[in-house]
Amino acid sequence: MKFLFLFMDGVGLGPDDPDTNPLAAARMPNLHRLLDEHKLVAGAAPMENGRASLLALDANLETPGLPQSATGQATLLTGKNVPQRVGEHYGPKPNPAVREVLAEGTVFSELAGHGYHASLMNAYPQGYFDGINSGKRLYSAIPQAVVNAGIRLNGKQDLYAGRAMSADFTGEGWRTHLKLSDVPVMSPEKAGERLAQLSMDLDFAFFEYWPSDYAGHRQDRDDAIALLEQFDAVFGGLLAAWEDDAGLVLITSDHGNIEALDTRRHTDNPVPALVVGAPELRQKFTRNLRTLADVAPAILQFYP
Repeated sequence: MKFLFLFMDGVGLGPDDPDTNPLAAARMPNLHRLLDEHKLVAGAAPMENGRASLLALDANLETPGLPQSATGQATLLTGKNVPQRVGEHYGPKPNPAVREVLAEGTVFSELAGHGYHASLMNAYPQGYFDGINSGKRLYSAIPQAVVNAGIRLNGKQDLYAGRAMSADFTGEGWRTHLKLSDVPVMSPEKAGERLAQLSMDLDFAFFEYWPSDYAGHRQDRDDAIALLEQFDAVFGGLLAAWEDDAGLVLITSDHGNIEALDTRRHTDNPVPALVVGAPELRQKFTRNLRTLADVAPAILQFYP
């Protein structure tokens, strides 16, 4: 069983309003084709066809306030209602209470403990590791869970060797922002193919796509639309290369944001759970999927 968890930070199911919701305005032919020409907006879920299932997941978790990254991501990774456990939605980085929950066990630690090959496929630049080692930077919930499980984070050498991917998928961000002119750069379509190929070499692959949350906070509609259209091109390459009978692709999020550019804050919208794969695998995975806390148990049932 192969599983690719493609995490999109800050993506909720919002109104079909092109003025405020980039997901309603962006040209995303690969996603729309997969969804029988529906957009990824409120009312699109639930949906099921021959290749995909779409559900709406509750990210509020019976806790007052707006969902936040640390508690939302920790809930996805642990299967525990972390906001209820710590008494609030908290983020962006884990506080001691959230780190304590992550230390008790996550999807990564469960799989690694049972001998499965799991990896976070993002590559991190040296400056990130320097910041962590100096104490000037804190891990966010996802890399915290990975290192807790004894799994190595990927670095520059892994990106150059084609064993990991940049946060923008293509590598262009490392050239533009980190000024590394020799970084390998791929087309979005080729990056999607690479994502599928790397996932097929693992039992459980995780990719964290955080630019979607940044785009929501910046409230720049044109930039958000361009980002989503590039993501769709990557998704098209992934769909073309993915072997449905071999396993599942899950795209989901921790909270809403990019779907409401009329606010800089997160939203209380449900988040999408888009699942691609063979029908029998999808049915097993989505059977009890209602909230963020249901995701980890749904994954682990495939790995005895």
